[in-house]
Amino acid sequence: MENNYRSFFSKIANYSFYTGVIIEVLLVLIDKSAYTNPIEGQIFRITFLLFLVKIVFTRYSLKEYMAIFLFCALGVVSYCATGRNEVIRIIIFIAASKDIDMKKCLKAVFYMTLAGCIVIMFLSVTGIYGAVSLTRDYGRGSIETRYVLGMGHPNALQCMVWAVTVLGLYLYGEKMKWFQYGLVLLLNIGFFLLTDSKTSFLVTFFAIGMAFLAAKWRYIRGQKFIAGAGIFATVGSVGISVVIAANAYRIYDYVWHFDRSPITLLFFRLNEILNGRIRILVENNRFEGTVQTWSLFSRPENNYFFDMGWVRLFYWFGVIPGIVFVAFVIWFLIYCYRKKDYMAITLTAALAVYNIAEAHIISDYLARNYLFFLLGGAWCGMLKEVGRNKKKNERRKGQNA
Repeated sequence: MENNYRSFFSKIANYSFYTGVIIEVLLVLIDKSAYTNPIEGQIFRITFLLFLVKIVFTRYSLKEYMAIFLFCALGVVSYCATGRNEVIRIIIFIAASKDIDMKKCLKAVFYMTLAGCIVIMFLSVTGIYGAVSLTRDYGRGSIETRYVLGMGHPNALQCMVWAVTVLGLYLYGEKMKWFQYGLVLLLNIGFFLLTDSKTSFLVTFFAIGMAFLAAKWRYIRGQKFIAGAGIFATVGSVGISVVIAANAYRIYDYVWHFDRSPITLLFFRLNEILNGRIRILVENNRFEGTVQTWSLFSRPENNYFFDMGWVRLFYWFGVIPGIVFVAFVIWFLIYCYRKKDYMAITLTAALAVYNIAEAHIISDYLARNYLFFLLGGAWCGMLKEVGRNKKKNERRKGQNA
């Protein structure tokens, strides 16, 4: 009888979790389409409750409950400071991911996202719904025609191609043949010719190269090199973003104060490489997004929209939540390195590098950020590893004594 109850509650928990994930993926697809969802906020509350149901019907250890409590306390403080509920939603989702086969879950996310993107593109090219292309000035000094295929902006189209590609590499990269990697690259080149979105394409090219080496480079030193490169790229992407936010004012000095010092010229060139993304930070009254507008837990006024995801993370949610998240990701990467999960490191690095220029994964949508799924599938194992390491250290001390 007890086993029957456990099985029943386990089914409720899993159905609740997967229902929440399905809704979150649909919200991402609706956001990328030409349709504007008028009840998005209410739907977020529904998915929050679904993940909360999963937590209620899941067994946790005392250490896991303590971790959930501490992170929820951080989420509550963030909500009180900013009025934003994203942090608490993320924490509940990650906590609810215990006992979920995350590879299976991400496969569902992959196929739903892929199918949804195909439907959006089909509706646009058949003239049913959404524009095929847009002709306008994209900030490059001339009128251009670039393809959107129902997704509102060429960058959004290339972004979804990037998202499907990197997730597919994580799920199937180890089993793919060399020519399949070539086909994936050609597909991305084809979309790049339609969208001319350089950032998404370059990061995708980087991810394809890393995934290929991680899967095919069988030498231990080679795999360790790939893992190290992935960790370095992730940490470096955060560091570069912080430096940009601290020096964005130099673009203002270059344009309005005619400062031509070497360091100002350096950031001016970097701004050009990032297609004017740094300048956006200083083209407002308060220089929103720059480090002088950051605070420990942010504030309700910090709601300015711009690209550059890592900068947005610290600006929207505060320095402390940002540091906690980055530390959690670094801990996860070290955990993956020990587990020899090089594809997870590759996916994380691709997300992190993309986050320098774009803010696709720093948003209201949980299903945009595959890091949440990876962290959700690993956090219990990460806690257990800490316990095992403590026991090993105690044994060593006892032996040495």
